[in-house]
Amino acid sequence: MTRVFGDPVDVRVSDGRPVGFVWRGRRYTVRRVLEHWVTTRDWWREQHPAGEATGEREFWRVEATPDIEIGVYELRYDVAADSWLLSRVWD
Repeated sequence: MTRVFGDPVDVRVSDGRPVGFVWRGRRYTVRRVLEHWVTTRDWWREQHPAGEATGEREFWRVEATPDIEIGVYELRYDVAADSWLLSRVWD
């Protein structure tokens, strides 16, 4: 089962990959990257001033743990906004 969030997270990156993040005040260590993909925003649905890029979003599905129990988390990086969100968590 997945749960959808959209919470902002602070992500530590090394060599272009997330290695850890803080969510709701708790520190998580990324153990393994399961998937990585890049999408563009739905430019036809959003209004942008002329010449403004619609931007890309990078998604990272990772195994991570705050302690012993490992979970699967989906992190989303918004390139244009330079911000990270926690998109989903798998139980």
